[in-house]
Amino acid sequence: MTDNAKSRAVPVGRLSRLARLGSLAGGIAGGMVAEGARRLASGQRPQWQDLLLTPANAARFAHQLSQMRGAAMKMGQLLSMDAGELLPPALRDILATLREDAHTMPLSQLADVLEQEWGDDWQTRFKRFSFQPVAAASIGQVHRAELASGETLAIKVQYPGVARSIDSDVDNVASLLRLSGLLPPGFDLATLLTEAKRQLHQEADYQQEAANLQHYRQLLAGHADLLLPQTVPELCTPRILAMNFIDSVPITTLQQAPQAERDRIATLLFDLLLREIFDFACLQSDPNFANYRYQPDSGQLVLLDFGATRRLAADTVQHYHRLLLAAQAQDRQALGEAATALGYFPQQVSARHYDEVMAIFLLACEPLRHAGAYDFGRSTLAARMRDAGWAMRHERDAWHTPPVDALFLHRKVAGLYLLAARLQARVDIAALFARYAL
Repeated sequence: MTDNAKSRAVPVGRLSRLARLGSLAGGIAGGMVAEGARRLASGQRPQWQDLLLTPANAARFAHQLSQMRGAAMKMGQLLSMDAGELLPPALRDILATLREDAHTMPLSQLADVLEQEWGDDWQTRFKRFSFQPVAAASIGQVHRAELASGETLAIKVQYPGVARSIDSDVDNVASLLRLSGLLPPGFDLATLLTEAKRQLHQEADYQQEAANLQHYRQLLAGHADLLLPQTVPELCTPRILAMNFIDSVPITTLQQAPQAERDRIATLLFDLLLREIFDFACLQSDPNFANYRYQPDSGQLVLLDFGATRRLAADTVQHYHRLLLAAQAQDRQALGEAATALGYFPQQVSARHYDEVMAIFLLACEPLRHAGAYDFGRSTLAARMRDAGWAMRHERDAWHTPPVDALFLHRKVAGLYLLAARLQARVDIAALFARYAL
């Protein structure tokens, strides 16, 4: 039993985690001074925002958060996904490393968690337990184990101190964002922070995730193309989630698959999204590529990680349905009414800002209006969305924070668009939506 070369102890105490962020802020400030001096020496007059958003500072940010793990790393992942198309490519690529495997915890910390959750004799429960994790993420890492019966399990173990540090991590990262000056004046950060804390506390409760997983298994029972793990209740605790191990490969390996198979898998994902919204009113809101895997032998799509599950309010579903119908028909009046009902516009909104938001809605729904299969691989939609977002980003006084449910919905949609583009898949979105367009 040896520690992984990439393992680092998770900082547990509030002060140690704050010190890490303080060190990060100091490193970024030093980097800004050095970069500013370099540019001035070359005759440039840089804006301070340009000095902040450098690849070197993004690398510092990603490296420190990957070592901290927990809510701090999770917020970095959210930034990389939610704002990724609004960032220069170099920064986006660096922050995207936060969506890959995190540092693992050393064996000493892992043993402490296992003993605290299962007792000193926990090893007697298993025929074999691999101390080398098969995956590591922001909140926990996954180990492979075998019961005496021969059944192979996936054991997700939470990093120590994660649940206790959520509120302080979120507040501290938010302080860095406020100090950056990058947030528009109208950006309602307080509401989003409250929701981020609520969501992260839910994700850190593995018993709640087990319940979410069982709920989805019931919702998708009989869907032969989808495969979800089965929990092992007697081994589940608030900090350990035990499931049967499903042999599978990352969904991105399908990039080498035949076109028809890539199209079929992407179609399954978009069909599931529509069912989540309109049939279940329940959304797995984290579109991280790692949450989707593939079984080559059976051709099944494997669904993982149900910690970030949201129940959608009935009026949100109703208004979103109206919005999609209006966008498909390019009915600007109905689209504006639905967007207003969802809370996308402040009470006082300029005609220019209103038109820009409407244009983005229509742009985002381009695949819904397309006749036949929409080719995500050949589409320039992501770049056009990025350009539209950049244009609105500079209208700082007009910024209005959309409602939280809508943000999570759009995050899921954007994540699937990016995945479909990565797979170069073709999907008939209009045909999938047809059964709801009544």
